[in-house]
Amino acid sequence: MALYGAAEAAVAATLPCEVIVHIFSFLSPWDRLRASSVCSRWRECLFYPCLWPELWLRLRGSAAERCRLDFLMKKCGSFVRELRVDFEGVLGDGGLGSESAAAVPGLGGGGLETLKAYMEEVLCVLRSVRSNRNLQKLSVFGDSHPLELEEKQSREIQQLIEEVLGNSKHLKWLSLGFFLEVVTPTTLAALTQSSANCIEHLSLLDTHFIDTAPIIEAVELERFLNLRSLALDFCYFTAEVTRVLANSNHVPLHRLSLVIHHLSMSNIHMLDNMPQDADWKVLTRHCANLHVYIMAFSVRNDILLRILKPSIPLERIHFDSSTNGVSGAVIDLISMQYDKSLTHFLLIKEDVEQGINGFPDLEPNENEDPLVMLAWRCKKLSHLSIHGYVVWAHNLIAIARLRGPELQVLEVTEESINYDEYVMVDVAGDPVRLIEEVSFGLRKRWHPVMKNEILYVCSEATCYFYKEMQRFSEGI
Repeated sequence: MALYGAAEAAVAATLPCEVIVHIFSFLSPWDRLRASSVCSRWRECLFYPCLWPELWLRLRGSAAERCRLDFLMKKCGSFVRELRVDFEGVLGDGGLGSESAAAVPGLGGGGLETLKAYMEEVLCVLRSVRSNRNLQKLSVFGDSHPLELEEKQSREIQQLIEEVLGNSKHLKWLSLGFFLEVVTPTTLAALTQSSANCIEHLSLLDTHFIDTAPIIEAVELERFLNLRSLALDFCYFTAEVTRVLANSNHVPLHRLSLVIHHLSMSNIHMLDNMPQDADWKVLTRHCANLHVYIMAFSVRNDILLRILKPSIPLERIHFDSSTNGVSGAVIDLISMQYDKSLTHFLLIKEDVEQGINGFPDLEPNENEDPLVMLAWRCKKLSHLSIHGYVVWAHNLIAIARLRGPELQVLEVTEESINYDEYVMVDVAGDPVRLIEEVSFGLRKRWHPVMKNEILYVCSEATCYFYKEMQRFSEGI
């Protein structure tokens, strides 16, 4: 903000603190910092606690932003109530929070120096909040490989997270996701019993689980009596966990997000402890309003067929694979078992370089297309995203006509669409005609995702899932 002349400066100096604070409330964190440099009076108003009830930081290992981050966290780290931190130093662009005015920008970069700066930012944030007793919401997201972290820094981050949990007295939301080897089996032990009773949302997602002890055991969940939302790796969601959550001492669970990773399923014996259909029935009797969100990373079809039990109240499912594709049999099973509950279906296959001829065809024998049957059976389907699988033009039109305007999101990449000249001569090879037909079915303007467009769900699958899981859990 620029002030011109002595008269304007005098007016700024005489504004009541309440007015200055109210003006600051409309600015982003960095804009508040800039505005506070106008005069000492404005700087005094910068760190009123009411201005910082929540803070969303996006850290990308930028040395240029480090000084301002240090200043910001030293001032408000001790009283901020809701803190969301996305550690994106090694993720590149397109991460979480790009649409938020409150997101703090950073400058990306590569190499060892960037990684060191990235880790220093992580430590700076955690050190500033470790004594905050008023923290109500802590969300930490990162996607770094454990071998890239120095052992000393990694151990300090683990200790700081445990200090934050040990000192918090009003924490209701705890989300630690994909920050590898930072969440340990002892992390939750730092919470006192009274603090554990306060937790309403718990998210512990970590894909580093080979030959390691579970992050959480069923007996540990017995302390979280008021848990309403839970996100876990599927390998930790055992039959015993469902029995704990179905106990009458626990409030009913409303949201459950599960990540199934091919690494965790590489040992087939991991499935021995998974919930059976009878366990899901017991859980849903106690949790009548339970909604389930499943994310599957490159999981084999035979394993998916074993995991997907009929009594799962499945609302959303997201497949993302770079190797084996999802079969038509799996999609048929989903459309038949979850026809009354499924709203979101995402089918993504990455690293496909062969073009349309290399995409898996879900309709190899020209029988009923599984995606068309999904649209016909699942009456609540409102979101459908497809990339890396053959979608025939006439089937895409059929999906649009079956679901109509109730299908709020239809994302299909241009390279996934194939035209069958023998079935629909009038549409064959004519994308304009296809666009018109699909738009007519949806009752709104539609176009495929073009090659020069970035489909966020494809480019940043982990970030996309984490963001959607947060929204899904907040929708209680």
